[in-house]
Amino acid sequence: EVELVESGGGSVQAGDSLRLTCTASRFAFDDSDMAWYRQAPGKPCELVASIALDGTNSYTDRVKGRFNISRDSAKGPVYLQMNSLTPEDTGTYYCAVAETPCSLVTEQHYFGQGTQVNVSS
Repeated sequence: EVELVESGGGSVQAGDSLRLTCTASRFAFDDSDMAWYRQAPGKPCELVASIALDGTNSYTDRVKGRFNISRDSAKGPVYLQMNSLTPEDTGTYYCAVAETPCSLVTEQHYFGQGTQVNVSS
């Protein structure tokens, strides 16, 4: 059973920053491209950012220029630096293997329980 542990969420004001961390005890980070997903109440699940083993990354347009996904090495952990946060960034953030179906990540919690981010205006 894969278990990824997300941390770093919290309640902040608009404009603030947070850094999310994804760690694992029984998972080979160096075998997988990784991603961060988020689920906000009443909104569809969203792939926020992904990073390949070679460091190539991609972002949803909503966070480009504000978020940065990184990994210390191919062996993890994986980070999501979030700057200039807005209330629209509120949601539960999940770390997962890239290209995993969204529902598996955010509804079935296949990898982990996520970390909550609340941004107030």
